[in-house]
Amino acid sequence: MVILSTAIVAQDATTPRAPATSAEPTALKMHGVEVVDPYLWLEDGASERVRRWTEEQNAWTRAHLERVPGRDKIKARLSELLAIGTIGAPVPRKGRLFYVRREGRQNQAVLYVRDGLRGKERVLVDPNLLAADGTVALDWWYPSPDGKLLAYGLSQSGDERSTLYVLDVEMGRKLADVIPHTRAASVAWLPDGSGFFYTRFPVPGSVPRGEENYHRRVFFHRLGTDPRNDEEVYRREERPSEWPSVEISRDGRWLLVSVGRGWAANDLYIRDLSRREAKFVPVAEGRDAIFDGAVVDGKLYIRTTEGAARGRIFVTEAANPTRENWREIVPESSTTIESFAIIGGRLFINGLERATSRLTVRALDGQLIDEVKLPTLGSISGLFGEEDGTEAFFGFSSFAFPPAVFRYDLQRRQTDEWERVAAAGVDPRSIEVRQIFYPSKDGTRVSMFLVHRRDVGFDGDRPTLLYGYGGFNVSLTPAFNRGLYLWLERGGVYAVANLRGGGEYGEEWHRAGMLDRKQNVFDDFIAAAEYLVREKVTNPKRLAIQGGSNGGLLVAAALTQRPELFRAVVCQVPLTDMLRYHRFLIAKLWIPEYGSADDPQQFEFLYAYSPYHRVRKGTKYPAVLITTAESDTRVDPLHARKFAAALQAANASSNPVLLRTETKAGHGAGKPLAKQIEEATDVWSFLFWQLGVAP
Repeated sequence: MVILSTAIVAQDATTPRAPATSAEPTALKMHGVEVVDPYLWLEDGASERVRRWTEEQNAWTRAHLERVPGRDKIKARLSELLAIGTIGAPVPRKGRLFYVRREGRQNQAVLYVRDGLRGKERVLVDPNLLAADGTVALDWWYPSPDGKLLAYGLSQSGDERSTLYVLDVEMGRKLADVIPHTRAASVAWLPDGSGFFYTRFPVPGSVPRGEENYHRRVFFHRLGTDPRNDEEVYRREERPSEWPSVEISRDGRWLLVSVGRGWAANDLYIRDLSRREAKFVPVAEGRDAIFDGAVVDGKLYIRTTEGAARGRIFVTEAANPTRENWREIVPESSTTIESFAIIGGRLFINGLERATSRLTVRALDGQLIDEVKLPTLGSISGLFGEEDGTEAFFGFSSFAFPPAVFRYDLQRRQTDEWERVAAAGVDPRSIEVRQIFYPSKDGTRVSMFLVHRRDVGFDGDRPTLLYGYGGFNVSLTPAFNRGLYLWLERGGVYAVANLRGGGEYGEEWHRAGMLDRKQNVFDDFIAAAEYLVREKVTNPKRLAIQGGSNGGLLVAAALTQRPELFRAVVCQVPLTDMLRYHRFLIAKLWIPEYGSADDPQQFEFLYAYSPYHRVRKGTKYPAVLITTAESDTRVDPLHARKFAAALQAANASSNPVLLRTETKAGHGAGKPLAKQIEEATDVWSFLFWQLGVAP
């Protein structure tokens, strides 16, 4: 391997100096503790002063990253790799198949419909035609039960604030029905397609300022009517941060409303729509567990974590869903039940075993019928079919298995490949994937995937990138990563740790990384890094870490707690100020996961690890690249700004702390391919430079 000097972009007379950031200490009294915040002024992203500062930071970052030798080669290879397309599992509706696919240099995925299994496809929604720069994105879509209509959401510049549209599938034309404020909408069509239940947020100005991102409610819309007059079906105003979603039985009789109270618990209600005066009946209310439901032929099937951290499934009568009437049909086992679907009179269960997907087929009484053979250890993405259908579709990929869609024939119990992404220019056979287990600080066994070229040996000096997330019940399972092949081709090692806080090993695993146990997540991640060094995969001078969003919080905490353990850190759209995070955008939704500094007991553990407050002057920090985006409506960019300023002021090493702020982009969803290539070029240029890898 060719080694580069890490001084390749050392500051000289032609390199702009790091922007000066004015420290203006503000004392905040919190539960008897004086918390001094020197960069509170950087919270106001709309101010001209902060805009100028951000432009200066971007210029400083560009001055470094654009001078990395071989950057043009990195970008050229990434352009090839990221042009490898995507394919989603189709949703069947009465002979029609609806699915998304992105090909080549398309900025956004396109929604297609196909009449029949091998019928000719046609375009339904192509966001690429709606904005020359690719910044209009298709957020979500729901076909009607008869496949004649489609509800879908579009947003701009990555802001995810969807507007709902309705399309006549046969004619390919939009109807007059347009409903704004439908971010991440849940939609449930009536069987005859005459209308649908859906979720919507308040019109700005109808609630107190700052509350527009909460108060999600359920409405009913009749096609052809004014949405402003839609009937409100469900609201619980005393709990504005709850998250209702809807589902309706195929016969149109039973409406289910699931109300999320964070990522560990929800309430579930059912309503009989055949009786006009009927009200919602609680199926599960006020319990500290997850309950997912589906009604088929008058039977209510329920997946729950109550009394079963890895999940179990019950059945009861929809007309009488009280707890004493539930009957267990799938008991808890070593497999974590992620989700289930009823297709063709069969119960399909998507589960996880040792952090990899497992798909089983059961009778409706729970008896095992088949275990679907998957191509390798990997990840299922999407599982769709009709209650009276004869086939099921699911997507699959792994680190060394490009995305493909498979069709399961219920009659033959046979799985065939339906579509595959062409992955020209990569050789998945050259990649080795291993799963290992290592001890965390408290002795807990944690799993980790190691990915590298088959001919790469561990010599204690391999450039290694460690990735993690650890929160919100999210499972990190083996999946195809296009840009990663650039790293693997150059002899790099990629490590993915299945930290507590995730969902890989059930709800206990998730809760072990929530609230006052969040430090477990950071300990698991640090222990993963120590394992990589101890087992002579790499050493601290060749080790980088990466994470985004909650994973950005993870790597920010890791670098402030163990700065000597890493050479470089890529911290993307992060949370860093955990004392004030809940005051901005949609962050009150995350209080059940993190806690709130408004609570004196929760303040203590948040303040103990909050990365922004753990930055210490005179510390030698590793090189850091912090990324954020102006249109992020999830994590406010203020976290990235304040953290960058604090690190730059405190850093006693010569390693750069760089801030990259993207325009016309958000948290990541819907980012056009062109912007993905630019960001990936910056990230990999930074890593190649810091870890001494030739492009």
